[in-house]
Amino acid sequence: MYDMLPLPTPFFTGLATGAGLIIAIGAQNAFVLSQGLRREYHWPIAGVCGLIDTLLIAAGIAGMGALISSSPVLLKVVTWAGALFLLWYGWNALKAAINPGSLEASKRQFSDLRSALLTTLALSLLNPHVYLDTVVLLGSIGGRYPEEGRYWFGAGAALFSFIWFFCLSLGARWLAPLFRSPMAWRVLDGLVCLMMWTLAALLLSDRIG
Repeated sequence: MYDMLPLPTPFFTGLATGAGLIIAIGAQNAFVLSQGLRREYHWPIAGVCGLIDTLLIAAGIAGMGALISSSPVLLKVVTWAGALFLLWYGWNALKAAINPGSLEASKRQFSDLRSALLTTLALSLLNPHVYLDTVVLLGSIGGRYPEEGRYWFGAGAALFSFIWFFCLSLGARWLAPLFRSPMAWRVLDGLVCLMMWTLAALLLSDRIG
């Protein structure tokens, strides 16, 4: 049935479903935007974010979604680790908001590419909602298709992830003049702190409440 179209219908379904889940204010998107504004390792960071989503989507379609959703211990461990990391990152953002800088070449957040990518991995993989969105939700939806359609669905969702993160990183370039003002950085870092701490509280309330 899928051979009659240039691209199978599941591909566009995966593209649209991925868009609905990825385009949301969250820790990962805030981090990519912030690094795009700094023009600091922004392309590798965007690529790693897209690659992580692709691997998690593939794992979900392969059947890992059912395993993770049935393991409350695993979800609890990831939840607490993610909440603690978000609290720590929010604290750093708060300190930056109290002592704001401006967008200058010398104003760097990371000493090297390795530390930037490790932070990217932590923000991505220590968030339980990432697994619920990609592995569980996208995996369960894609798993309803026949084998060929399942792969097309995953390809569509993964492609949108790469498109989104690279567009987010690229689009930050047009905001750069605004962020030459220390006050703009104070507002951004303050919002990042609030977002990180809110996400941490929501994670913990979901597990404790």
